[in-house]
Amino acid sequence: MSTEYGILLKGIGSFYEVLTDAKESVTCKARGLFRKEHMVPTVGDRVEFMRQPQGYALITQILPRKNLLIRPPVANIDRIFLVVSASVPEPDWMLLDEMILEAERLHIEPIPVMNKVDTDEEPIRQFLTEYSAFHPICVSAHSGDGLEQLRQLMEGCVSCFAGQSAVGKSSLLNALFSDLHLTVGELSAKTERGKHTTRHAELLPYANGAVLDTPGFSLWEASPMEQEELNRLYPEFSDAPFPCRYPDCMHDTEPNCGVKELLATGELTMGRYERYLRIAHEHQQRRKHRYD
Repeated sequence: MSTEYGILLKGIGSFYEVLTDAKESVTCKARGLFRKEHMVPTVGDRVEFMRQPQGYALITQILPRKNLLIRPPVANIDRIFLVVSASVPEPDWMLLDEMILEAERLHIEPIPVMNKVDTDEEPIRQFLTEYSAFHPICVSAHSGDGLEQLRQLMEGCVSCFAGQSAVGKSSLLNALFSDLHLTVGELSAKTERGKHTTRHAELLPYANGAVLDTPGFSLWEASPMEQEELNRLYPEFSDAPFPCRYPDCMHDTEPNCGVKELLATGELTMGRYERYLRIAHEHQQRRKHRYD
């Protein structure tokens, strides 16, 4: 019996579907030793497995992960498309900022995506202005605008779609890959909040890559971040006309702060700055609780 390699597409109970490097789907079970090592095979894992003379193939090794998301559980994501809507539900800019930070922290390339751009113009202007550092794209699952650019960005990588419910993640994937037939969620007329439609994490392979349509409202719960790390994750701050006096400057009330100068030039918008301050103070409080 020879060792083979593949990527774990989904897990149901104690069974796992693995797509081999030869593009063959194989049903596997995991060896019992994983439980003793507190390791759980996760969607996106690169694994070694061996076919058995009888019964299911056996996953014998989980290869080292480059990143791991907790909610939903998925590993080895290269690029994450963070989707907001130009209409309803209204964009949750704070959620978008927080997801960008955590993606960068996990070394996942974040790509902000605005869907439903055929409905309203004002959110589009704000979106393109505030997230220019992340190369945002505007698309419409309805009209097809921007879909080819989105498809090109998905080539050759394992990608992930995330964002509020009802922003059109499943609709975009259906428009990009018509054979997926994902369930599209309805929007509650009373609350304008979407009903969750994706129930479990499953990696969906296509010609030159794979994509995961993530369930839920958010991806993860952020852990406390040191101020210097937070500063590094805001690419706009690198354009400050002069360095701040303090290396761990919060860019709030400190004197000689170069980042606040960006507000006068428009290189940092007031909206993005005010949300940054909320995030910075939140992490400051978390650090205090952690050290208490």
